[in-house]
Amino acid sequence: MFAEERREMILAQLKSKGRILAKDLAKEFGTSIDTIRRDLTAMEERGLLKRTHGGAIPLSKVRRFPIDEKLRYGEGTEHQNAVAKLAVRYIEQGDTIFIGGASIHYVLLKYLPLDKDYTVITNSLIIAEKLKLLNNVETYIVCGKIKDEEGIIDALATEFIRTLRIDVAFLTGGGFSARHGLSSSTPEGSAFQRAVAEVSRKKICLANFDKIGTEFFSRTLEAKELDLLITDWEAPDKEIEEIKKLGIKVIIAKEE
Repeated sequence: MFAEERREMILAQLKSKGRILAKDLAKEFGTSIDTIRRDLTAMEERGLLKRTHGGAIPLSKVRRFPIDEKLRYGEGTEHQNAVAKLAVRYIEQGDTIFIGGASIHYVLLKYLPLDKDYTVITNSLIIAEKLKLLNNVETYIVCGKIKDEEGIIDALATEFIRTLRIDVAFLTGGGFSARHGLSSSTPEGSAFQRAVAEVSRKKICLANFDKIGTEFFSRTLEAKELDLLITDWEAPDKEIEEIKKLGIKVIIAKEE
């Protein structure tokens, strides 16, 4: 089989599966993993896919439309759970923290410490509904117009958040790269999270492998404005190195 034929088959698998692993492709095509890695690198250079540590995922559009709530607010992927477990280590007794309404934030709820007292600010009705069940957590919800897919992010919400002070903000978005920073699908979402960052002492970005190196429509923050990035074992090595060069601390969750 010629390399171009193999790459066409790889691309077809990527479109149907949504994610491919180099080790699986090597076994299927009877080639070495290095050969598959060269294929994936060449395809990435042609703008056909996005490399990850263990394989590849499709290129993301600069905007992502809201996904069904049943998918967004579920148990989460193994990568999201691994990132969430690390993130909660940064919650200390007496902290005031921000948790948004993204799927990674919903996963985070499972691991919130129950042996400490702290305050949570959220702009999500669904997150607030879960938090009210925790006796050790004092919960405040941001005021403003309700918008299910992104939470409460209008001008009133942004103005309200600027009146507060936050110890730790768990931020996320559609993508995070060294060049474009943290970015989101909408300018409104970016503006709100930017306001959260402005009033927060520590800014922690939660971004699974598929977000690393991805650049979305509206920039929220430059990469260097964040204090810490928590990602997972499949994040692309090259992009992680570029992020570290900016002086950002990066913690990579390991596969369990």
